Amino acid sequence: MQEHTSATSQPEEGAEKQAKGNAPLTARGEATRRRILDVAEEVFGEIGYYEASVSEITRRAKVAQGTFYIYFPTKRDIFAELVRDLSQQLRGALRQATAGSADRLETERRGFKSFFSFVASHRGLYRIVQEAERVAPEAAQEYYQGISQGYIRGLRSAMSEGTVRDMEPEPLAYALMGIGHFVALRYLIWPADSQEESAQIHDLPPEVFETLMSFIEQGLSQPAHKDTPK
Repeated sequence: MQEHTSATSQPEEGAEKQAKGNAPLTARGEATRRRILDVAEEVFGEIGYYEASVSEITRRAKVAQGTFYIYFPTKRDIFAELVRDLSQQLRGALRQATAGSADRLETERRGFKSFFSFVASHRGLYRIVQEAERVAPEAAQEYYQGISQGYIRGLRSAMSEGTVRDMEPEPLAYALMGIGHFVALRYLIWPADSQEESAQIHDLPPEVFETLMSFIEQGLSQPAHKDTPK
């Protein structure tokens, strides 16, 4: 359990030693900053950027408003930082899931499964990133570019090795990202929005995932070479 701090109390011990807006210098400060970010994800995901307030974030995080401003100068600053943080978390999950894959097709399978699991665990992700396109467009662009750059490198490497067909890697990476985005929207986000919280869907239906992977694998695989008629 986290230590409770009322909204009117002084900043947590150790945090006041940090420069306003700078990264925390202590383990305790980092833990406080992490707690504020996690609660901000919850608040922005539930009610959106414009309805959210610093006071609501600090109330749920059980920290003083003064503590909040040590780490984040404004509501927009924490929102933009949250988008970057979610991007880093997602990319970390993808790297971990795909490490040791035998080939690019296995990487795609593991990566998509990890992506859908991440979305299921971060229900507010879509709303947050969508609002970032208006509130903090630079953070939204970094979010997509951060994902795409590693994707492009991986596809380019697989193409150079001859394990997938040779195509332009950048548009292919964005096309694959778009597939994942809308499949998750259709089968994870929309159903969850229409059901009670306790009945939220936590994974894609198996037949949906296998249909998706069959399509992707056939699209990436090297074409079979037919014997030339004599």
